[in-house]
Amino acid sequence: MAIYHLSVKTISRSAGRSATAAAAYRAGVKIADERTGELHDYTRKGGIEYIELVLPAHEPDWATNREKLWNAAEQAETRKNSTVAREFEIALPSELSPEERRRLAVDFAKEIVARHGCAADVAIHAPGKGGDNRNHHAHILCSTRQLTQAGFTKKTRELDDKKTGEIDRWRKRFAELQNERFQENGIASAVDHRSLEAQGLDREPTRHLGPAATGYERRTGEPSTKRLDFEREAAERLARAKELGELEREAQELERSIIDLSGSLRAAKAERDRQQAQADLKTPEKPVKPVLRQEEKQTPQNPEKLAEQIKSGFVEEARKAWREEAAAREFEKAQGYQQQAQLLRGAEPKKPLLIGVKDWQIAHRVWSGKVANAENGARYSEMRAQDTLAGKLDNDSGQAWAWNKQAQERLEKEHPLLAQAVKEKHLAEQHRAKEEEGLDKALSAFKAHALKREMKAFDYGETGKQWNAIPEKLRTMIEGFNQLPKEARAVVLDRLRENWKREPEAAEKITQQLAQAEEQAREQGRSC
Repeated sequence: MAIYHLSVKTISRSAGRSATAAAAYRAGVKIADERTGELHDYTRKGGIEYIELVLPAHEPDWATNREKLWNAAEQAETRKNSTVAREFEIALPSELSPEERRRLAVDFAKEIVARHGCAADVAIHAPGKGGDNRNHHAHILCSTRQLTQAGFTKKTRELDDKKTGEIDRWRKRFAELQNERFQENGIASAVDHRSLEAQGLDREPTRHLGPAATGYERRTGEPSTKRLDFEREAAERLARAKELGELEREAQELERSIIDLSGSLRAAKAERDRQQAQADLKTPEKPVKPVLRQEEKQTPQNPEKLAEQIKSGFVEEARKAWREEAAAREFEKAQGYQQQAQLLRGAEPKKPLLIGVKDWQIAHRVWSGKVANAENGARYSEMRAQDTLAGKLDNDSGQAWAWNKQAQERLEKEHPLLAQAVKEKHLAEQHRAKEEEGLDKALSAFKAHALKREMKAFDYGETGKQWNAIPEKLRTMIEGFNQLPKEARAVVLDRLRENWKREPEAAEKITQQLAQAEEQAREQGRSC
């Protein structure tokens, strides 16, 4: 099951951090900070699979040098508490090949650079040795200023203000890009950037330990206090609301209410009414209940929530079976250690009366150590078995993934209609979201060009290259829009949106025409 993760963090001097150090660490290179004189050398850092600088068009020549780029980003900031870089941290799906993961990360970075004009440094990291082997991820370190031929210029403050919705937009866009790659590669998975509550999923979100707790566990091999707290909280929330049998009953009822889309809806209704009528004739003593139409029939729960509950039950069964098998292995190991200790006790070296006492002392210490190791091994295996049965060792993320996969396969096998309904609903929602984004993009481009024309911005006069690059029909449409009273323009935009919603290809055509006009104007400018 594909996991979605995107977080945006800032690199600030007020926290004692620098863009040069952040870039050196993520790329695994050596960078000398010209501002402070520090040398950040991370050339021995492992796990770095790929690095690439993504720069806007017409970047200065020096920007292709990572050390010069991030030193320039540092020197562009003068305040002691300046934010010197911004990082997009994204999870890359293990279902994709390494080449596809690299393409996904770089393409996402290119879109960020194209929209905000900043520089981006992409570093793809492999999963940690002691963690989840599916934890492929990328760090996209971005400058906080636009990069032009003149160097770093104005701030990309739109990414600082939550009111602009830019971060939410990038969260949504990364989910769409990831799902597009799944479809291109024939992978039956999908991710959703929305919260679990917004998706209608009744489960707790995953929680991150953080670098301090992760580092402690890597060094000691022991669970951190933070992990133990998470497990205790999870155990307190695991009270199941209903028995699995009740969920099965509701699932069967829901599946019966889902009409097979391959048949005729009218025929399905007629067949259901006929069966109901026959049942009523067989039991005339009971009051006849009106047959509800398919649209009126009340389902026990919405498909997504019910599917998640059933799947949770399957996960619990898989977890229980794993605990019993793992505990049995530990008990078997404990029994082996006990037998070994018993054999050792019967082979205790006998103390000589006179000669060879020192040799006996050495042999006896060795023998005592072996007995102690066998006894400790038995106690440890017994403790592990008890902890396994008690659920204290369920925090293996790889094992949790296996349980989830088994549960999903079982859901698709035992409740195919329910699983298909949920999948189709997700795909429909993604399709609607993509259409809405296309409408927003078309309207935004239309309004931007109309405003520039109204303000007679550069290249938007009667002889302006940009204005004359726009198709005549679209210019007439913009002129008519600008002649309207300002209070009437919102109504016209709403009507445009409704028309384009019915004909999304029209919105796409408008967007393409305006983009082509901009490119044509740029080409003319370069040729002059």
